[in-house]
Amino acid sequence: MNKDSNLVERVIGFDSHPDSFTAAVLRGQTPAQAVTENVFNKVPMAQLRSWAKKHTTAQDLFVLEASGNSFQVVRSLAAIDRRALVLESCQMGKLKEAHANNDKISAVRIAKAHLAGTAKTVWVPDPKTQERRDWFHIHRKAVKRSTQMRNRLLSYLSDNGVRLKKGTQLTQTKAAEEQLRQTKDWSLRQWQVIEGMLMELRHAHEQRKHWRSLIAQEVIADPLLLSLVRLCGVRDQVAFALGAIIGDIKRFAEPRKLVKYVGLNPAFDDSGQTEWKGGIAGHGRKDVRCLLIEAAQSILRSKDPLAKWGKKLLARKSSVKLAVAAIARKLIVAVWYLMMGRWTSLEEMDERLAPKVGKIITQVGGQVLKKLGKTSADLRAQMEQSLKTGRIYVLDLNKKFTPRPKAQKQTLATEYGIA
Repeated sequence: MNKDSNLVERVIGFDSHPDSFTAAVLRGQTPAQAVTENVFNKVPMAQLRSWAKKHTTAQDLFVLEASGNSFQVVRSLAAIDRRALVLESCQMGKLKEAHANNDKISAVRIAKAHLAGTAKTVWVPDPKTQERRDWFHIHRKAVKRSTQMRNRLLSYLSDNGVRLKKGTQLTQTKAAEEQLRQTKDWSLRQWQVIEGMLMELRHAHEQRKHWRSLIAQEVIADPLLLSLVRLCGVRDQVAFALGAIIGDIKRFAEPRKLVKYVGLNPAFDDSGQTEWKGGIAGHGRKDVRCLLIEAAQSILRSKDPLAKWGKKLLARKSSVKLAVAAIARKLIVAVWYLMMGRWTSLEEMDERLAPKVGKIITQVGGQVLKKLGKTSADLRAQMEQSLKTGRIYVLDLNKKFTPRPKAQKQTLATEYGIA
């Protein structure tokens, strides 16, 4: 059990569903000693707070499996002074018995998994981070939907013998329709299919633009997210994703813990006479890791100091994937240092950072700028001022930290490609 087990009176296994929950109240320090005092089966979720006040105390600990509404349950319990932990769903699923399972069995199993001390807990994001994660996932779905609709339209055109030039704009309403009409003598039904696909494509494209604009605005407004743009290969989309997925950087005491969380540490298995070393797939946060890999690929194509390091590694190892993964790992380490405030302030905008600022402003969009009552020049001045002045960051004095000499800071900045 965890280190505050002496403060826990009982462990309550909580099997949560959208409309109801089942709770098993267990008393004991280990799974073998645990005694099930009571089981409350299929209680309406609307009665959660009143039920918890009546049947539990502040010394009890709720444990539940990660699911769609688990974070909301934790926040509801916290509002009435009840503690709760969320356990990793993948690990809990492996404990499920194939021959018999119901909500009562699941609730007891969840409680005993926590008592065993081997169950991994999931960090419950704060409301702001949760909202950002919602934005991030919605934007990713919009990107996927936009790509799907474009590919469907191109496939339909190809099936009818029409091949468009690479880069043809299909989201421009009148221009796209006129261009498609001239490609072939379409029948009425064929053209109606094309019109329907164009409607879906435009809608998906507008959704994508909407969320990309909001993401750019959020990065501009938050000095912490904007400071990540100083890293080579990182612009508003990657910076926002890092802020949304990482959340509170203080929960990672050192860079290697953040590397492991993202999944950029290689897997290995050294048992008996066999030894196996694998890649970076299969563990960590795939969503943000994919973005970092894309950023690393763009870095490798650039003239950045980090690209030179990656090319030397590529020459030695003869593996592009390995070099890209190594650059991505360096990048996430740099993110940790930057989010912890352990970098020198930016004195001037260089030729690499200035274009990034312009591209981010472009993502905001002209119509949004008009609504905000700002011009591109105003927004650029605001961003440059924010990047130069930095952000207020209070170091935790309880943690050991030896300030680096200025020369060493500059060396690190050069190594990780920070402006």
